[in-house]
Amino acid sequence: MKKLSLFFAVVCCALLVIIGGFEPLSADNDTGTVTDIDGNVYKTVKIGNQVWTVENLRTTKYNDGTSIPLVTDGAAWAALKAPGYCYYNNTTNADSIKKYGALYNWYVVNTKKLAPKGWHVPTEAEWDTLQNYLIANGYNWDGTTTDNKIAKSMAAKTDWEIIRSTTPGGIDNDLSKNNRSGFSALPGGLRASFGSVSSFGNIGRHGWWWSATETDASRAYSRLLDGLGTLFRDSRGNPKSSGFSVRLLKD
Repeated sequence: MKKLSLFFAVVCCALLVIIGGFEPLSADNDTGTVTDIDGNVYKTVKIGNQVWTVENLRTTKYNDGTSIPLVTDGAAWAALKAPGYCYYNNTTNADSIKKYGALYNWYVVNTKKLAPKGWHVPTEAEWDTLQNYLIANGYNWDGTTTDNKIAKSMAAKTDWEIIRSTTPGGIDNDLSKNNRSGFSALPGGLRASFGSVSSFGNIGRHGWWWSATETDASRAYSRLLDGLGTLFRDSRGNPKSSGFSVRLLKD
């Protein structure tokens, strides 16, 4: 009788898999934490063969203990051709800083001293690896395995502004269905330079993350999530003076 019950249990499980009775794909597995030189602890997640931080970086020092210049003045930021970081709207609120992290220009990234030992800022090719894995393994919002529709599976379930909420697969269309990948992307906004001035924008709507790969002498690659969209966008040339968020990838 026990063998018969076991047989029926196995058959039922198999049928659930076939008819899609289980929950959709979710993150492969949480893998622990990593600590920066300031003592900030970041959770991590394994996606495919990669291990990513699931929080934006907020260190104020390089991994050799040297301080990164904090630049609050708008004109000074716009004129930078050297490393600098800031917080959105120059906030000093500890909860906001912990949630959204810092905004770094690309000159900080290019020092190659931003990440703790054993970690690094991802290259454009490594961002591609993440994107391709998610697409191929059914993380598109509609379950397909072609085209780039992975924004919803990467975005966090909180803090995205409800702008329109009617776009099928849009990040802001039912936040409860976001973040199947576990990447937990938040809309931390950016600091953009316009001539001799700079300004903050789009917190709650956009998230930007640097790549370690430059496009040319004045620009570098980055990635973008737009609260209205379904794409994980590849931006092929943002000014290195831009202030973007940073995620880390395990070596």
